[in-house]
Amino acid sequence: MRGDLLLRSSAGYDTARRAWNGAFDRHPALIARCSGPADVMEAVKFAASNQLLLSVRGGGHSLSGQSVCEKGLMIDLSQMNSARVDPVRSASRPSRAAPC
Repeated sequence: MRGDLLLRSSAGYDTARRAWNGAFDRHPALIARCSGPADVMEAVKFAASNQLLLSVRGGGHSLSGQSVCEKGLMIDLSQMNSARVDPVRSASRPSRAAPC
């Protein structure tokens, strides 16, 4: 994994686990601060193979607190601040968007 993996004892853990809604004060066992799609895939595989509860923190603005789990693996996407689109591959794939 290229991004940081934070434990409760790691510097920055408390800041990384905080969500916008302060009513939820959860403490994940691990926080994967992913730097790209490969990190996300590895974190999901790790959580699945170790039967860990998994949450994903995008912007940290989850009103219901779902972006931070208790005692599981939280995937933190805050370090991923760009997107790349391959127009050739995306044009050849069928749309997965749900009908309105």
